[in-house]
Amino acid sequence: MSASAYHPHDHQGCINTALQQATELCTQQGVRLTPIRKRVLELVWQSHKPMGAYDLLPALAEDGFNSAPPTVYRALDFLLDLGLVHRLATLNAFIGCSHPGHEHDSCFLLCKHCGRAQEINATAWFSGLSDAAKTQGFQVEHQITEVMGICPQCSDLPATLSAELG
Repeated sequence: MSASAYHPHDHQGCINTALQQATELCTQQGVRLTPIRKRVLELVWQSHKPMGAYDLLPALAEDGFNSAPPTVYRALDFLLDLGLVHRLATLNAFIGCSHPGHEHDSCFLLCKHCGRAQEINATAWFSGLSDAAKTQGFQVEHQITEVMGICPQCSDLPATLSAELG
């Protein structure tokens, strides 16, 4: 995904790209993108806002899927294992991966007002952090960083509205 979660764009394009990448990745890996896995991926990508497993249940039930929590968690685990989504620990929620198919360190900018999240490339920062860890004899294997703040759209809101949202 090249569009920013914080700027107007064709959001359906984000969903379509995610589904196309998922289909290609599943074909390469020899696994099935079942209807429920596909629907969970669509729901995770629907708003650029991290979604908890329980947030997905009503939409799945409405679509006629088994909306029991274990079913949702199995679908999310599948998507995590393939690198199609990331788990944001601080929110206990999931967000679509903007460049699936390969292992990578991730940095997410999380807006505390609107709840949208944007994955960014922070390779230089991760490299510096890894170097600092090495000075302590620690070898970093994988990094996910979550940065809380205010996105460009919310920072432009009048102060009174911003206070109500936060």
